Amino acid sequence: MGFSKLSEIIQMSEKNNLPFWEIIMQDDMHERNVCKEESFSKMEQMLNAMIEADKSYSPELRSQSGLSGGDGAKLEAFRKQENRLIGTFLTMVMEKAVKMGESNACMKRIVAAPTAGSCGVIPAVLLTYMDQKNVEKEKIVQALFVAAGIGQVIATTASISGAEGGCQAEIGSASSMAASAITYLEGGNNQQIATAAALAMKNMLGLTCDPVAGLVEVPCIKRNVAGAVNAIIASQMAIAGISSAIPADEVFESMERIGNLLPSCLKETSKEGLAVTPTAQKFTATK
Repeated sequence: MGFSKLSEIIQMSEKNNLPFWEIIMQDDMHERNVCKEESFSKMEQMLNAMIEADKSYSPELRSQSGLSGGDGAKLEAFRKQENRLIGTFLTMVMEKAVKMGESNACMKRIVAAPTAGSCGVIPAVLLTYMDQKNVEKEKIVQALFVAAGIGQVIATTASISGAEGGCQAEIGSASSMAASAITYLEGGNNQQIATAAALAMKNMLGLTCDPVAGLVEVPCIKRNVAGAVNAIIASQMAIAGISSAIPADEVFESMERIGNLLPSCLKETSKEGLAVTPTAQKFTATK
């Protein structure tokens, strides 16, 4: 079946008096012809893979290009210091986002959430929440269904591909998905979930995809950090009662139009932006 608009999910949720996440799970059950237990178990496997990828991070690993590796450990050490401007929660989110991105660059197992290049955003937010808030795994799995619903709408309305829509389609999508997931965990209602998704995406509209040397490392890994922190900011604004002047569905429609307007040189081709700077060209020459 699938959903092309966030408003459709909300309407079905209210009509059937079911939480947002369960509407998405039922859609998965229908799509794959599986029972409730199997659908939930499959999503739990995704969460377990995220947990394992986080635990198996190695600070010694370096990517083949030499462009990434070890920064996650630096952020972990930084988190343990006291002279920080930001609290433990956000620092841990930053740390986990980098660790996941570096693991991807070093060819370790990750979960494409929704893509490999944006693999650090959702795990960073949800794993940190689970750790810091002592939340049961079942609740985090439910939040992943919420994120999946947002991702499905974005994929149908616009794109989750950097080659098609620029980095707004990858980091932007992941940030929007994470924002909705953590809003659900914080007790947000359907409208607040939608608002968080809209606010997060609005901050990422027009983001180019300009990877140095054609690799999903620079600036991608650190953009995962930006996407994760952006998700939390968007969620907190929604929980505070702030609304988005532009509804989420219209934000996603705008995302599609913007993606179509972006020139191909700014969509994963490494022909413009950061990829053609003098320093980037040096990296490319030695690749």
